[in-house]
Amino acid sequence: MSFKSCAIIEHFKDIPDPRIERKKLHQLIDIIVISVCAIICGAKSFEEIELFGKERKKWLKQFIKLKNGIPSHDTFRRVFLLLDPLEFQKKFMAWIEDIRLIKQGEVIAIDGKTARRSFDTKNNRGAIHVVSAWANDNNLVLGQLKVHNKSNEITAIPELLNMLMIKKCIITIDAMGCQKAIAENIINNKADYVLAVKENQPNLYKQIQSEFNNVSCNKVSEKTQDTHSTKDIGHGREEYREYHILNDLSRIKNADQWVSLSAIGMVNSTRKTKKKESSEQRYYILSSEMSAEQFGNAVRSHWGIENKLHWNLDVSFREDECRIRKSNAPTNMNVVRHVAINLLKHEKSIKAGIVHKQLKAALSTQYLEQILGIEYF
Repeated sequence: MSFKSCAIIEHFKDIPDPRIERKKLHQLIDIIVISVCAIICGAKSFEEIELFGKERKKWLKQFIKLKNGIPSHDTFRRVFLLLDPLEFQKKFMAWIEDIRLIKQGEVIAIDGKTARRSFDTKNNRGAIHVVSAWANDNNLVLGQLKVHNKSNEITAIPELLNMLMIKKCIITIDAMGCQKAIAENIINNKADYVLAVKENQPNLYKQIQSEFNNVSCNKVSEKTQDTHSTKDIGHGREEYREYHILNDLSRIKNADQWVSLSAIGMVNSTRKTKKKESSEQRYYILSSEMSAEQFGNAVRSHWGIENKLHWNLDVSFREDECRIRKSNAPTNMNVVRHVAINLLKHEKSIKAGIVHKQLKAALSTQYLEQILGIEYF
């Protein structure tokens, strides 16, 4: 039986190798493939990646050369330290665009996450903060960009958006991204936006809040508004959400400064348990006159980046506990984890969580082949 194809190999085989010739005892694509496979199976460190390689050497040799055997953990560390993160990212995104089914109106959530133990005190480097794009319907990480700290998300978000295919999609961002320049960037890329508004835009926030207070006092025409509600019961609590849309912006001062601003939205959330009841209101600006139901879908879809991506990175991949810290290594390993999470989520033969799939992949090379999409003749 001969090896036929593996998308990971095809898309990452031409990535520029940063090593000098005499140091290339192991092919770069071999190092990347072993790392992806090991992370899929639950490896958390370079030592564990080496251990995986040694245990699965015979299986790996079916589709990568391994001319000089399995690299040492120091070799894995050195390669990911030297590898250009932008080049790695480009290959990642080219792979994603090849497997992604672009859907008009799909919600793409943009949000940042800090890998808490990636700081390097010795070299005076803080923990890396990465802004990621999550396509909710596709269940895919579309791309990521490292920033120096959370405040730099404002400049990183447009750069990330320019790297993505977002035409006719809906971009959702939390209050940090509620900036005129970011809204303009989204529109220039022929997408729509749903941006959360908080006190970092004090005048806009107060005006939107006032408009929805007028709704509750019946001071706004029903023709200019739409409402949708949902109810969720489970885990000992009840959650009620009301989604409100207002299309009349005549009383919003300087609304024209926000490119294509077409509506404002509010989510009124009420949570009830046996012991207490709490409620909150969240406000948004929208670039298209969508229905309240569509608005509610966009808001709920944004939570996917927390529930499906960030939660899994922390719980399934233990990213916050990872001590890989030096130079480019934390950023590059973040890309490897994103490759792994995309592959695991797109394996549909069993209904199970990421951790369950990781264990099954560690125990069964046949299942690992299914995850990787390896084909034989």
